Amino acid sequence: MELALYHPEHGYYGSAPRRIGRSGDFYTAVSVGPLYGRLLVALAQQVRAEMGNPSEFIIIEQAAHDGQLAEDILTESTLDYLIVEPNPRYEVVQREKLARFAQRVRWVKSLADIPELPALFICNELPDAMPVHLIRWTGSEWQELQVKAEATGALSFSLGPLSSLELAAEVARLPLDLPTGYTTEIGLASIQWMRELAVAKFRGTVFIADYGFDHHELYAPERHTGTLRRYHEHQTDDRVLENLGECDLTTHINFTRLSEIAEAAGMTQRTYEHQGRFLGKLGLPWLATLEGHTPDAATQALLRQYHSLTHPAFLGRSFRVLLLGK
Repeated sequence: MELALYHPEHGYYGSAPRRIGRSGDFYTAVSVGPLYGRLLVALAQQVRAEMGNPSEFIIIEQAAHDGQLAEDILTESTLDYLIVEPNPRYEVVQREKLARFAQRVRWVKSLADIPELPALFICNELPDAMPVHLIRWTGSEWQELQVKAEATGALSFSLGPLSSLELAAEVARLPLDLPTGYTTEIGLASIQWMRELAVAKFRGTVFIADYGFDHHELYAPERHTGTLRRYHEHQTDDRVLENLGECDLTTHINFTRLSEIAEAAGMTQRTYEHQGRFLGKLGLPWLATLEGHTPDAATQALLRQYHSLTHPAFLGRSFRVLLLGK
């Protein structure tokens, strides 16, 4: 999964930012339109006010992709921006897109490089694209699904022992009253990411928007095939070993475990709820300004974006927001 997604030449995300939205393989909140960025500016203003309006307050984004969300936020605010981007090819694309904001944007390679500043840290659909370990319950023990190459060159899964002590420790947290053949995944990479995020030097608030479940939802008996899927041209299936490098691979994240890791490292959970409810509340002051007015075409477009971001039938319920204090 690491190679299929992030190999610098052949990985799905390795060589250059992928197209998203109607012409890509999937939609995100960013591809809905600029309102998402405007709502996050409102969140940043709230966080800054809670911290006493420090003059050096910044917005930090990880997984900025082609820089579209950064552009939307920078257009709507006067705040400085910091992008965590390890891929130099992505940084080139982002710098080109954000050239008119060059005096307000900086780049660093890793979480460890973030300076000690008050900030709002944001990431939109990041942990779901982190590599996972696929495991299966045999009726008596958990084993790992390892990838092997057939003589024909095709790839297939083969059961074997758990590959690390860390994986075994996470597997020990899972329920045992599951049907034989129950298959699921463990996100060691997202756990390590949260630990690194917790010790990064900035202070303030962390905003994570992604699709995922609570622990009991993720490992419910009826979810017996796990959540690992591939996406291509807005179609999804479980044929995750086919067309590697040409399709997105993704899983639902374990919000419970990420919160546990964060709190063990000294962070606090401020909010955990469906995206629709969270963004709906952020948008209330803006909606109030529209009362008594006939919306023009631009406002009508924003209202459609608000509906897509918050309505349960669209992105409002399929995505969740985890807000952490740091």
